[in-house]
Parts: sequence; structure tokens; C-alpha cells
Amino acid sequence: MFKGSMVAIVTPFKNGKVDEKILRKLIDFQLKNGTSGIVPCGTTGESATLSFQEHDRVIQVTIEQVRKRILVIAGTGSNSTQEAVMLTMHAAKSGADASLQVSPYYNRPTQKGLYEHFKAVAESVNIPIILYNIASRTGVNIEPETIAKLVRNCKNIAGVKEASGNLDQMSRIKQLCPENFALISGDDSLTLPVLSIGGIGVISVVANIAPRDVADLVSSFEKGNFKKAQEIHYKLSPLIKLMFIETNPIPVKTAMGLLGMCKPDLRLPMCAMSEENLGKLKMALKEYGLLK
Repeated sequence: MFKGSMVAIVTPFKNGKVDEKILRKLIDFQLKNGTSGIVPCGTTGESATLSFQEHDRVIQVTIEQVRKRILVIAGTGSNSTQEAVMLTMHAAKSGADASLQVSPYYNRPTQKGLYEHFKAVAESVNIPIILYNIASRTGVNIEPETIAKLVRNCKNIAGVKEASGNLDQMSRIKQLCPENFALISGDDSLTLPVLSIGGIGVISVVANIAPRDVADLVSSFEKGNFKKAQEIHYKLSPLIKLMFIETNPIPVKTAMGLLGMCKPDLRLPMCAMSEENLGKLKMALKEYGLLK
């Protein structure tokens, strides 16, 4: 179910408000370019600065525009279990195919606390739950043993977006969890290595601007065309590096502004890219062939 290139889509803003018209256009762009899933309201979607009303609306618009043609995996995590349950229940009621659950940030729960948090969210809905492990943002790692315990005890915990950067940890997850548990790359630069250890796809930032190549990388690997997958990996690598030259989603949204896809507007505390890095980004976009 959860395979291929799934885009962590940006939330476009105009005059300080969510630009629903452009969001629909961005979704259509992904649908035309082989993307297998849309992930609204994740890190790249600036979920931390969306109001509850905006958060719910972005998910609703995404579901409406996708119309069941591909997956919608709604980002509904929070550092408050009560809020995560509320957001997840709304997404499920609205028709989301699954929920992406980031580990609680700032409060740094213990492994027991993480287990109880995710268990409470999973038990509140019937849709699949994808855990999101990104300790660099949250301050706490979801240990493989905790993931395995959750999978044993919660039938709808179906996968993990792994953004730890630790392939040893990801291998351990594959060893401890059932074969059908979805290991999904959370780092664009590690998509190919994660596929090689049993991963099934990526939740991608760079797919916002290069969706066809990310989709082709995964599909080439699936078809056994490892040489082509490797070629695309190396083609994408310089662009991916620039996507993280400053805190995500500053670079990707700036790139989308340069490409005329949406306004590059960010919400504080996300701010405009430095002039030095902007020059590097423009060069990378030109070298990739996206910017004239």
C-alpha cells in the first residue's frame, strides 16, 4: 500500500493565508508526474505554524483534490496526545487513507511515553498509522524495540517514516517487525540505500520540484533496473543537498517560488533564504535543468 514516491507537500501561502487554489494545482502536478501519495501537513507543510482550522482544511482540500486516485497520508501528529488524537480523528473522518504521526517534540518522552502516545492515537481510529522518526527535530528517537512492540499490539500501525539517517537502526527495524511493515525513507539522499535494505519508498521533499525523477528512481529499483535507479540517485544528489542547505522547507519553497509554482512565502520563525545560499540554489536549479 505505502510504496513509491510520496511527496511531503508544501503548504502554499498568499497574504498570510493558505492558498487553496495553488495547493490544488500543486496536487495536480504531482498526480501527472507519477507520485503515489500526498502527505499534507508534515514538516515540509509547516504544520507547526498552522492553526487547527487551517490544518484540518489543508487535509480536506488535499482529499478533495486527490479523489482517491492516489494515497493521502495526513500529517496529524502533535506533542500533545490529546491534540494528535483530535487531528487524526478529523483526518480519518474526512477520508484520509492513513495518518503520519511524528514523535512528540520538545517534551522528550521516554520510550514508555512514546509507546503510550502512539498506542492512544492508533486506538482512536481505524486508518493505518505511519510513525515518523526524526530525532533531529523532536529530540527523541523511537527505538526499534519500541516500534516492534507497537506493531505487535496495534494492528493499524503499518509503517515508519525513518529520518534518523541511521541505516543500522533501519535494518534493526526490518529484523524486528513483520515483513509487511513498511519501512519508508524520510531522507531524500538515502532513498536508494533504504530501498536496498528492504524499504518500499520515500516521503520526499525534493519531489515537490522533481516528482518524476523521484518516482522513476523507486520504480526502477522495484523493476530490478538498479543501474537506472543509481543514475537517477546521482542526478538528484546535488539538488537534494541544496534542499537542506537551510532548514526545510526554506530551500524547497524558495525553489518553488523561483520556478513559478507558488509564492515562496514562509511563516515565522521560518524566514527568507540568505543571499549566498539563494545563489547556490539558483545554480543547482539551472544545472538540473529546472531553471533557465
